[in-house]
Amino acid sequence: MRRYNEPVPVHKGLVGGIEGPKQFVWRDRLWQVHAVVSQWVGTRPWWEHSVVRGLLGDQHDGTDINGLPVTSVATLVAEQQVWRVDATLGRLGLVRPDDREVRGVFDLVLEGESGQWRLVGSLD
Repeated sequence: MRRYNEPVPVHKGLVGGIEGPKQFVWRDRLWQVHAVVSQWVGTRPWWEHSVVRGLLGDQHDGTDINGLPVTSVATLVAEQQVWRVDATLGRLGLVRPDDREVRGVFDLVLEGESGQWRLVGSLD
């Protein structure tokens, strides 16, 4: 899996009877979600935050890995929804199932505190 941490606009809707991400725009390209592969709730990688590194002796600037201010421990361990989705490129997503260049599996994260979506990974 390739790792990213990029904000993406997401349009929610029903996909296979599940309310979740229906479309998203990544790097100026529209992706149409065809299936929710899985969905789970987790926490951010709190161990990567500069505040935690600061407690261990490294310098930090008081922000988290997204550049947002850390105001409490709750901010560090805030829940996020992770959606692994199967998507195709284009408005209608009409492609052959074996066309790898326009099809992908992506991990989209909905931050609980901010309500912002991020693309955090894609499967090759």
